[in-house]
Amino acid sequence: MTDFASSPPPVVMTVAGNDPSGGAGLAADITAIVSLGCHPAPVVTALTVQDTHNVHALLPVEPVQLLAQARAVLEDMPVAAIKIGLIGSVENASALHTLLAAYPGIPVVLDPILTAGGGAELANLKLLNAVRVLLLPLVTILTPNSVEARRLAPEADTLDACAMALLGHGCRYVLITGGHEPTGEVINNCYGNNRLLESYRWPRLPGRHHGSGCTLAAAIAALLAQGRELEWETLSSVVRRAQDYTWHALQAGYQTGGGQLLPNRLFWASAHRDSA
Repeated sequence: MTDFASSPPPVVMTVAGNDPSGGAGLAADITAIVSLGCHPAPVVTALTVQDTHNVHALLPVEPVQLLAQARAVLEDMPVAAIKIGLIGSVENASALHTLLAAYPGIPVVLDPILTAGGGAELANLKLLNAVRVLLLPLVTILTPNSVEARRLAPEADTLDACAMALLGHGCRYVLITGGHEPTGEVINNCYGNNRLLESYRWPRLPGRHHGSGCTLAAAIAALLAQGRELEWETLSSVVRRAQDYTWHALQAGYQTGGGQLLPNRLFWASAHRDSA
């Protein structure tokens, strides 16, 4: 058993929106971060009105409030990784640029949430441009799904070209997930150093899940926080382990509402309980 009194868990800051359904956003991040042995420090970017079907309203916080939350934690705790999800506004993107530039030594995982699972738009063209110009140069790992990758790099004609364009904007690695692609398996591709680094294949699961992208990005941040090795030779295991964790969370997903399934981010605890 770990003695947290003498060796506290790594701190992972999650900067995201609040989802009252608990399926995505801060609730998803917090559960994944705790599940993987880290301490979550949640910073609210926006309140949302949403359920397992869709987002019905988006209410961004003021950028001064966002910065105040984050700075209070960063000045008090040794934050080992930062995960960013829903941003909410161009002004919040600018505030995050200021924040990340002041802490260049902390690895950053960005899940570019542009559209809700139910189809609601969460980012306009101005916010898309702000992400590209202000945030991508400060990002360690970008984790778009294929739809988000195409929106962030509309000039590209293939997903490989999207990845090269996104790397060109300054982020160090790009992991494009293929759940939206018409393939038998889900194929996720990770890029860096201007090339495809590794391709991952996962059995496609039935149904649609709410918060799968949040789970993956939070898992990467939590595992990064435990080692913080950013060279591909060591980072590759983090990316694979985070995908494995996410796949098992989706496999164990459950339905609490009338819409999408929710990942069971504590699947291992359920398995332990059933075998006890």
